[in-house]
Amino acid sequence: MPSPFPGMDPYLESRLLWHDVHQALAAQIRRQIAPHLSPRYVARLETRFVSSTPDGQTVSTLYPDVDITSTRLRERATMTYAPSTDDIVTVTPPLVLRVAEQIKLVTVQVRDVAQNRLVTSIEILFPVNKRGAGLEEYRDKRNKVLFSEAHLLEIDLLRQGTRALVLIGLPHSDYCVFLTRAGRRDQVETWPISVRDPLPAVPIPLLPGDDDVVLDLGHALRAIYDEARYDLSIDYSQPPVPPLSDDDAEWARTLDV
Repeated sequence: MPSPFPGMDPYLESRLLWHDVHQALAAQIRRQIAPHLSPRYVARLETRFVSSTPDGQTVSTLYPDVDITSTRLRERATMTYAPSTDDIVTVTPPLVLRVAEQIKLVTVQVRDVAQNRLVTSIEILFPVNKRGAGLEEYRDKRNKVLFSEAHLLEIDLLRQGTRALVLIGLPHSDYCVFLTRAGRRDQVETWPISVRDPLPAVPIPLLPGDDDVVLDLGHALRAIYDEARYDLSIDYSQPPVPPLSDDDAEWARTLDV
């Protein structure tokens, strides 16, 4: 069953679903744009892990070498010890602490084939990118792109949290897409999006002399919704988290669910 919402489905913002939505959307974006990039450009998925504590404070960011990490874990797993034969009395631990959550973040990178240069970075915002130290970590990451010669496309499909950009005249909206082109850092092409709006088709700029490639966000979201069967995990009789405004909630009740 397709989503009853014409654009972004607010139920997908759920903590239980967003991990999957985030990764699936990144993969679908690459799948959609890759045929239009060849043969001069390729789309690659960059993965990093952010450790986040329960209060939203980012602990660290890791760009892992999967092969080395897996090998070391296997080596440690083979270590054994000789158990003691003495009677052991268990003691109640003085503390039970929360472990920092490891959050996998995926960025779609468009690179040129000739020199493997980063041409466009496509960021899909995660809740950790919009609060506390995670917001600062994301601002540092986006600044590195902006100090380079690459374009930056930011897709924010989350209603909660603080946006990294401070823009003059930005209207209130549920969602936003921002495009900052290389050589025009003082201008940000902006798509404010209501929960009632279809998701837009947005440009992905390339190197000078090459036309933009079009990314149809609405098609990408519909594709992953159908593929993952998110409808089987959503109870549309309950309000989404975070809840909609009273007017939007009233409108949502008129949808065919």
